[in-house]
Amino acid sequence: MNACRSACLLLACLASMSGAEALAAPACVAQSAAQRAVLLELYTSEGCDSCPPADQKLSQFKSEAGYAGRLVPLAFHVDYWDRLGWVDRFASPLHTRRQQVMAGLANSRLVYTPQFLRNGRDWRSAGSPLDGVGETRSGASIALELGATGGRHLTVGAEIRVPATTAAVEVWLALYENNLESRVRAGENAGKTLHHDYVVRRLIGPLTLGKDGSLSLHQELALDAGWKRADLGVVVFVQDRASGEILQALQRHACPA
Repeated sequence: MNACRSACLLLACLASMSGAEALAAPACVAQSAAQRAVLLELYTSEGCDSCPPADQKLSQFKSEAGYAGRLVPLAFHVDYWDRLGWVDRFASPLHTRRQQVMAGLANSRLVYTPQFLRNGRDWRSAGSPLDGVGETRSGASIALELGATGGRHLTVGAEIRVPATTAAVEVWLALYENNLESRVRAGENAGKTLHHDYVVRRLIGPLTLGKDGSLSLHQELALDAGWKRADLGVVVFVQDRASGEILQALQRHACPA
């Protein structure tokens, strides 16, 4: 399916669910490329003194134009450091569970912070996360649109399609926030002010595709009072259920209200 057809299907889907308003403002959209993007997951914690440099590395990708559309960063704050003196307000047991599951799929017992996963596999290089990736053809097509419903909500519409020959896959949706800051008062980073980007605020999944290899997704996300709408964004990614390999990922930052 070409990009034009995918985008048209997405807009038609949103129109049927949200009426004329979806067609009135269709600008906040994104469409995956023919090549596979790199999903870079960082597992981190404010309680870990070796994590801030990794957090900074992830933040640097915001200003690198060459990564746009090719690299999709996400920061998963885990909770197993919370008992050691400082409770990370961004941490979630769901993030810890995902890290453990991904380690198991890679036949590894090693879970640590900071840990980068590149398209589902442990990545420890000091270079660019795009090094050695090449131009791999995507294993899935994703069309994505964001729209506000007013108040403290964000609507997400997506069309996901995979070839009929693809092995069993699952879909995940992550809502992230940029430009976050914490003044740490205890633990290994006591006295430091930490800055974070691409912090996963909500993780939804796994979602299952239909027998025809497609999924029409519509989510209305309630936003917590402290979340800054202008700094929010959404990532949708498709993952091989058996191996953990990421077949495609797509990011769309929220548009101005």
